[in-house]
Amino acid sequence: MAVYLNQAALLFELEEVAEREVNRHLAMSKDWHPHDYVPWEDGRNFAAMGGVDWDPAQSKLSDVAKAALVTNLLTEDNLPSYHNRIAGDLSPEGAWGTWVGRWTAEEARHSTVMRDYLVVTRGVDPVALECDRMTHMTHGFQPLVRFSPDTGAGFLHTIAYVSFQELATRISHRNTGAICGDPVAEAIMQRLALDENLHMIFYRNICGAALDIDPDQTMEAIANVVTNFQMPGVGMPNFRRNGVLMAKYGIYDLRQHYEDVLMPVVRKWHVFDRDDLSARGEIARDRLAAYLEDLELVQIPRFEEHRDRSLARDRARGIDRAQAVSTV
Repeated sequence: MAVYLNQAALLFELEEVAEREVNRHLAMSKDWHPHDYVPWEDGRNFAAMGGVDWDPAQSKLSDVAKAALVTNLLTEDNLPSYHNRIAGDLSPEGAWGTWVGRWTAEEARHSTVMRDYLVVTRGVDPVALECDRMTHMTHGFQPLVRFSPDTGAGFLHTIAYVSFQELATRISHRNTGAICGDPVAEAIMQRLALDENLHMIFYRNICGAALDIDPDQTMEAIANVVTNFQMPGVGMPNFRRNGVLMAKYGIYDLRQHYEDVLMPVVRKWHVFDRDDLSARGEIARDRLAAYLEDLELVQIPRFEEHRDRSLARDRARGIDRAQAVSTV
């Protein structure tokens, strides 16, 4: 009968892998500074300091770009919640502690540069943005299930989740920059996407090594994460509305989730080629396979049919996709 490792045992067994991955990350990452990406000369005082408060006419961003930038920013704002979860599931010692600190410091730059850009360029209402930040951070990030450290499930679910989520965030950032119609915003979002890609590689490689050490328990975690996946922005104000806009206009939709996030990671782990699973692991893999098939053959076509009908209605009203995502 397969023996599942607990959290402490998994951390010990993966310590060498974590050290290697931290060193790889430090060798590949490039330092950058948020202030270098912000067009400060575009800034001016608000009314509290003798200037003029925000007005919608001041923004050069489309409604789609606003929705995407705010969603991405509020997601990055919730870093304290993510740090708390990851720090609790990893370890403050050794390579694990080095990684948690480094990852947190790198992620903190993302909200800084995005907020500075939006406030300086008056891209969105800064008062509404701050109210939404307060709401979202107060709520925090609530994982679907809490696990005891007496098992390895919590750790494995965390590293499986961020393996997919970091890649999803990279794609969302990259596509958000592309529809902003502003080379400054595009440069910012491309810079953030590069960070997210390196973060994804760390977690993906850790989870891949966990599959070799504890294949059944890790396969269960992967299946649970994929079949219940939610972006960390769930629960933020206007998340559903903004998410619909982002999906409708190709910033992040179900096909991208399947083709650009789930399948590349699943293939990298050789999930469907493994022969080291017990019956319990096979059950989890079968559940994962059934979900992916349903996503490809049922959910994605259904979404695209609804999306295409919605875009057709827009065209009938004289609004095409280019107009919807262009600057005003």
